[in-house]
Amino acid sequence: MTSASIRIDPDAVVAPLDRRIFGGFVEHLGRHVYDGIFEPGHAEADELGFRKDVTALVKELGVSTIRYPGGNFVSGYRWEDGVGPRDQRPVRRDLAWHALETNQVGLNEFATWLKQLDSELMLAVNLGTRGIQEALDLLEYTNHPSGTALSDLRTEHGYPEPWDVTMWCLGNEMDGPWQTGYMTAEDYGKIAARTGQAMKSAQRDLQLVVCGSSGSSMPTFGEWERTVLEESYDHVDFISAHAYYQERNGDLDSYLASAQDMRYFIDTVVATADHVKHRRKSDKTIMISFDEWNIWYLDEHQASDEVNDEWRIAPRQLEDVYSVADAVVFGSLLMTLLERHDRVRSASLAQLVNVIAPIMTEPGGPAWRQTTFFPFSVTSRLAQGRVLRPEVIAETVESAVYGQSSAVDCVATDGDDSSAIFLLNRSREAVEVTVDIAGLERSSIAEAVTLWDEDLSAKNTLEQPDRVGLRDAQAELSDGALTIRLEPVSWTAISLA
Repeated sequence: MTSASIRIDPDAVVAPLDRRIFGGFVEHLGRHVYDGIFEPGHAEADELGFRKDVTALVKELGVSTIRYPGGNFVSGYRWEDGVGPRDQRPVRRDLAWHALETNQVGLNEFATWLKQLDSELMLAVNLGTRGIQEALDLLEYTNHPSGTALSDLRTEHGYPEPWDVTMWCLGNEMDGPWQTGYMTAEDYGKIAARTGQAMKSAQRDLQLVVCGSSGSSMPTFGEWERTVLEESYDHVDFISAHAYYQERNGDLDSYLASAQDMRYFIDTVVATADHVKHRRKSDKTIMISFDEWNIWYLDEHQASDEVNDEWRIAPRQLEDVYSVADAVVFGSLLMTLLERHDRVRSASLAQLVNVIAPIMTEPGGPAWRQTTFFPFSVTSRLAQGRVLRPEVIAETVESAVYGQSSAVDCVATDGDDSSAIFLLNRSREAVEVTVDIAGLERSSIAEAVTLWDEDLSAKNTLEQPDRVGLRDAQAELSDGALTIRLEPVSWTAISLA
């Protein structure tokens, strides 16, 4: 067993915790909406058709905001199709995922479902096949109280109270050639600026997210951000970042170091945004909305025929089943978002149910937690107050892709009543960690849990839904020193009272 030491200084504050860092994402894709959160014929269905067992799991997950309705889907979406009487809603082709959309779930049903979750709605507008007028129409229908054509139409549809959505995404991944209506950075920056200006003319307190690069591997990464922000800086508040990770070619060590790439992505976008800020002599700082992040075995899906030319309703697509190793990497990515919380003020786990998701369902059957469910739900529940940046002294591990990484990562939060410490061990052996918490003035361990297994490939499935779960972590607290055993390739959370 190796050792590591950590010091947590309550004055080493990254930022006050913004709960939007624990956001989620629901896209009309595969079985996410239909046969996922919504299954009217299921024994657990409520009066609107949403599964109560799924609702309970999403609530347990602790998502603060939910981005909707896409994703690639939004770039061909007509929001009007999803409002009004359900028996009059059209069936449309979704070009993004080559499926049929029935529109039985639309804005009002989805926003009503979020009320059960105590989650806020984050809406995306279609700038792929539509533009400024359609965005303004959706804003009026969604947020205007009454007395206008579209707000009164919402009342006629049975929803007299406005939804008061304040955070809006100006399109989705508009740099990607897979995106319906994709554009050059200059063209997109101009339409985003004009749309943002118009929307804020209608409602000044909106917070708008402009599209950044779809990934750090895009050939225009960096230059896309600069060009888009040069055009739109005055009218937006966030720039988006999207990143997905997977184990490739059995290279577990590089996979465990994936947070290195996420840090690079964030730091590059921050530097670019600040460059534009200084060039424009602006007093506004653009924040990052990391509104798509997860583990996604994209290579395998691209090699399959899941997305094909058949027009099907709710086909099984992108239903990754996650292992213990996946969950450990997932936990490290969430820790990284907290580490960079001074600039990453909002994030959306993509996605929530069935589609690269922490929750799985079977039509007519049960719902269960994937391995990735646990780091998210525990972190969302325990984190509060302020995010702290600990000092870590640990050995390093080597990987082919990222070189040297610390064997141990740590991030902490400190609130009025409790503190929380989140730790990652990316090495193949156990590590005994001593944490100096004297400055936190905490006297007891309220909770200590870890996610690990001798079988790193272990998964939760329909047949074995509880194969992997949280275990008690070995931790002791004495005289301001916390001693923790981190199992090999593990994610751990400690709550101090």
